[in-house]
Amino acid sequence: MLTTALKTSGEVYLMPPRFLPADPQWQNFLIIQEQVPIIRYLFNSTIVALSVTIGTLITSILAAFAFTYIKFWGRDILFVIFLSTMMVPGEILMIPNFVTLAQLNWLNRYQALIVPWLIGVFAIFLLKQQFLSIPIELYESAKIDGCKDFMFLWKILVPLSKPALVSIALLKIIYNWNAFLWPLLVTNTPEMRTLPVGLASFMTEAGSNYELLMAYSTIIILPIIIVYIVAQKEIIKGVSSNQGIKG
Repeated sequence: MLTTALKTSGEVYLMPPRFLPADPQWQNFLIIQEQVPIIRYLFNSTIVALSVTIGTLITSILAAFAFTYIKFWGRDILFVIFLSTMMVPGEILMIPNFVTLAQLNWLNRYQALIVPWLIGVFAIFLLKQQFLSIPIELYESAKIDGCKDFMFLWKILVPLSKPALVSIALLKIIYNWNAFLWPLLVTNTPEMRTLPVGLASFMTEAGSNYELLMAYSTIIILPIIIVYIVAQKEIIKGVSSNQGIKG
C-alpha cells in the first residue's frame, strides 16, 4: 500500500509490476489535501475515536464494579439481560437510533457519532471477569481499613486491571476509527465526515488514480498501527506488574 502510494500513475500500471517506486512521490499526500479536507476528516475521526473510548472505559468500569461488588436485588438477572443484548445485530438498531437522534436534533453533529456508542456490553463483561479474578479479600480488607468504594475502584482495581483496560481501549479505537456505515448515515456535510466516509467520497473523485487512493488509505491505517504498537507494550507492562503484585 505504501509503495503504491509513492508511485506515479504510470508506475501503478507498469507490467510487470515494480514493487518499489523509482522516484518516491511524497507529494501524493499533499495532492490529497488539495482535493479533499483530509485534515478535517482526521480531526473528526480522532475526536470520535478518543471520545467513545474514554466514555466507554468510564461507563464500563463503573458498571463492572457495580455488577461485581455491589449487592442489589436482581443484579444477576440484569447482567444476563445486558449480555443478551449482544445477540441483537447492530443493524436492527440503526433506524430506531437514527430516529431518536433526529428528534434530538443531533444529526450531523459529534453527539450523533459519539453518544450511541458510550455503552459497551462486551467491555462491561470483560471487566467484570477481570474484577472477579481479583481476590474478594482485597476488597474486604480495604473496607475494614476504611477505604471507600470509589477509592478502592480507582486506586486498586483500575491499576490491577490495566491489561484488560488497554485491550478494551484498543478495540474501541480500532472499531470507531474504521466505522463507516453509522457515520455515513448520520452525517451529511464534508465538515463532519470521518476518514472512512471521506475515502468513499474520494474514490469517486480520484477515479483511476490508485496511487492517491493508496496514499489516503495509508493515512487511515498508519495511526492504528502506531496505537497498536504502543498498546502492545502497555499490555506487557500491565501483565508484568500484576505478576509482581501477586508474587
